[in-house]
Order: sequence, then C-alpha cells, then structure tokens
Amino acid sequence: MKQHAFMIAGVSSGAGKTTAALGLMAALRERGLRVQPFKAGPDYIDPGHHTALCERPSYNLDTWMMGGKSVKDTFTQAMTGADVGIVEGVMGLFDGRCGGFEGSSAHLAEVLGLPVILVLDAARMAGSAAAIVSGFEGFNSKVRVVGVIFNRVGSYRHFSMLKEAVESHCMAKVLGSLPREEEIAIPERHLGLIVSEEMGIGPADDRAAKLSRLISDRISLDGVLALSRLKDREYEKEKPANREAVCRIAVACDEAFCFYYRQNLDILETMGAELVYFSPLKDKSLPRGSRGIYLGGGYPELYGKTLHLNESLKKEIKSFSESGRPVYAECGGLIYLGRELKSLEGETFEMAGVFPWRSTMMKRRKSLGYREVIVDGHCPFLEKGQKIRGHEFHYSEISHDGETQKVYKVTDSGGENMEDGYIYKNTLASYVHLHFASNPKFAEGFVKRCNSCHGD
Repeated sequence: MKQHAFMIAGVSSGAGKTTAALGLMAALRERGLRVQPFKAGPDYIDPGHHTALCERPSYNLDTWMMGGKSVKDTFTQAMTGADVGIVEGVMGLFDGRCGGFEGSSAHLAEVLGLPVILVLDAARMAGSAAAIVSGFEGFNSKVRVVGVIFNRVGSYRHFSMLKEAVESHCMAKVLGSLPREEEIAIPERHLGLIVSEEMGIGPADDRAAKLSRLISDRISLDGVLALSRLKDREYEKEKPANREAVCRIAVACDEAFCFYYRQNLDILETMGAELVYFSPLKDKSLPRGSRGIYLGGGYPELYGKTLHLNESLKKEIKSFSESGRPVYAECGGLIYLGRELKSLEGETFEMAGVFPWRSTMMKRRKSLGYREVIVDGHCPFLEKGQKIRGHEFHYSEISHDGETQKVYKVTDSGGENMEDGYIYKNTLASYVHLHFASNPKFAEGFVKRCNSCHGD
C-alpha cells in the first residue's frame, strides 16, 4: 500500500487544528491504517495526545531548533511501517520565529514536501472564507495548500455558502466541516492543553470514539487520502541502531514530569543509555543501578504537596547529586531541584534542595520563546564554546540569597542576552528545554559522564 502524509495547519492559533488532527488520527486508525503522528514546533502537550491516540510516539519537528536535515531524518525514520503521516502544525501556517518563515508550519511543509490541509474558523463568516483561503494559497508558491476544513460551522446552509465561495475562487478542495462541539474540546490551563496523562485520550476513550465518528461523518477521508498520496517514494529507512548500553539513566515520567522531546530520548539511547522511568510522585526510590537522572518539564506546581511528602525520594536525589553523579533538569525539573516551591495560593512546599532557590509561581507568563545557548563555563555535558538550541516557556521565577554558578549564555528570539544553566557538581538545571538534535554532542556528553561517574 502506498504511504500518505500531510500537514493539518491553522489560519491562526485556536482555529481548531488540534481537534481536526486528533479526529483524523482517530478516524484513519478506525479504518485500520497505521497512523504516525508529528507536531510542528516546540510543543509537548499535543504530542502526548497524539501518542496516546495513535499508539506510536509522536515526534516534534522544528526547522529552527533541529535544522532541515534532522527534520527530514526524523520524519523518515518515524514513518517506517506507517500508512499515514499526520503533522499537526503550530500557530498559524506562516507564523515562524520572530514573525519570519523559519520555524513555521509552512517552512516545515516545504522542507518535507508535504501538502497542507488548512483549518479555518468559519464562525461569523461566509464569502470572506474564500478571500482568506485564496490568500494562503498564493502567499508562497512552495507551500501547497490542497484542502480546507471549516471549523465551528453553524448549519448545513452555512457550510454550503462557505463551500460554494471557496470552490468558486480557490484551487483547494473543500473536505468538510466541523461544528462547535464542547464535548470533544480539550480543556486548557496556563501551559496549554490538559496533558494526556490526566485525560487518557487513548483509542478506547469515549472522546476519541466521538471524534472519530464526527470526522468520518463530516470530513471526506477518501478526499484527504487522495490529496496526500506520496508519489514514487515510501519511507522505509531503518532507525539507526542503538549503541550497546553503557549506563542506566533514570527518567522522571508521570503527571508532574511529562515534557520530553521524544527524539531526545531516542538520541540518548543511540548514545548508549538504557532509559528507565520512575515517578517522583509515587516511587520512594530511584530505579536500581541508575548512573544518571533526567528530570524533564511538566506541572510540578500542581502536585507540590505530593512531591513535598515524598521525602525518601527527595533525599535520595539530593544524595545522588551530592555524590557527583550526573543530573540534568529542565524547567519543571529545575523547580523540583530547588529548596522550595511557592504556589499561586501562597502555600510553600519543600523540594529536593539540591539548589538554594525558591520557585514562585506567577499568574502571568514569565518567559516564552526560542533560545540559543552557548556554553560559557565548565559544563559536565558539553564543551565550552559549543552551541545548542531550545525553547523556554514558564510561569515561575526563582530567587535565592546564595550564589550559584551559571554556564549558559542564552540569546532569546529578540536578540537579548541572559544567563542560565545552573551548575552544582555534575548537576545541570535550566529553564531552557534543549532539543538534542540541534547538537547531539550534549546527549553524548551526558551519557559519557553517567558512564564514568560512580559516586563517592
């Protein structure tokens, strides 16, 4: 069977592309197809829903963080054995880094040669939809907008007006429409949508079944497949073989710590890491034989009391760090390694205490955007002068009286410089979520340090 692949992109954020993407994944799986999901940009939450629904890991694809070659390699390897690849876009189709093209869904579609199905929030409009679609079609000749799905359509008559307008003035095929359905909407909170670990939007979930029925009834799946058939190529590239495992790295993974780029984990394995997962919420000790710890981002602030009460694990992680064994923490992990966490309600919870800071949650976003990191000091995982890219997004800030060594020089999307990358022995904590594909030497250095450190 020939493979298919396409991108679901929005006219803007909030247009309904997540609902359309998840619904198409569910409906095509219901047809018996093997669906490989992807997410454009530095998002963690949507890929979690993709993974749960498709039962295949969803991969982030970002042309700015990863570069074109890594994007292509990741896509090709993930598509092995799949029938359909679905890439959910980010923001509006042409919204890239600093308002430019790089990092946009459109740039990704161009790099991968994928057709784009545009999702348009059609509430309160009719003929104007044709002007919008026509503008998107003609904006960049290298980006192929081949289909349109209307969202929040009020009635069949409303859909008929939209369809007639677009088909009269545009090349893109009208593939169907979606009504406003609160029952299938995914609730949101300050960092985005509710995570899949909390909602359980897997294949057996009622929401998934409703999405599948809705898409099958209102969207032409045959039309989607006809527009997305890959010509003269099939993705059957083997994933690079992992090196023989040289060390065991404990990866925090539960409702509080669930923000990881899947490719980061794959890269660690190719470098010789055996990844074992544990829950800072539930487990009283680290997995046996752990040589390193990876604490990703997530929502530790929602589980402050539970993390606070798990004294045995906090003490073990602090002792692990004190012994000189490697610990790498990002954002939520940085909060957990601090002295205490202050919630929005003013409650204070003791954390692991590796670093002296207090993390305070804020009602307004503290930081958001792409980051380029240059190592400017002694970093246990990457040589001085090396660069690596990532993204930052958080609603907390840290404060403390003592001095903590920082080894990152960070440049944000607007060209402003700052310091980050806090070091204590072989523990590194930062607000920046790094993408290891932008410099795999970081992952290699982490694994090497884990393999060489055995504690005091």
